[in-house]
Amino acid sequence: MNELDVVGVRVEMPSNQPIVLLREVGGERYLPIWIGPGEATAIAFAQQGMAPARPLTHDLFKDVLEAVGQELTEVRITDLRDSVFYAELVFASGVEVSARPSDAIALALRTGTPIYGSDTVLDDAGIAIPDEQEDEVEKFREFLDQISPEDFGTSNQ
Repeated sequence: MNELDVVGVRVEMPSNQPIVLLREVGGERYLPIWIGPGEATAIAFAQQGMAPARPLTHDLFKDVLEAVGQELTEVRITDLRDSVFYAELVFASGVEVSARPSDAIALALRTGTPIYGSDTVLDDAGIAIPDEQEDEVEKFREFLDQISPEDFGTSNQ
């Protein structure tokens, strides 16, 4: 397993499909995962430290975990089958729960939990971006600084 940082969320054109971009810590591979607009909003809210007027599902889940005394210790992106990514939530108690990567990432950002990607997933779907191409990634980060969750066209009811 390799630790991953969340670079951010953006909308891929021309398909208008949101993606979350993860970066291998200490490496040069990036992992793009296509996600839904609701999950894109949830991830963007968490990254920007925004608290909606009413809790989103991931905020509620975090609050429930705290209320029952469960600690999320890691999120693992474990597999890629038929163009579908799979993830697991790993709790301090040893319990592991299957999850969609987008939900797992949104929860990890809210709880400060590290995210890991399997070697197989990074080998199959990771994109190596050498240091000399880092300026493209910097442009992506600048884009992320200017976008807001409202740009994804979902409400936070």
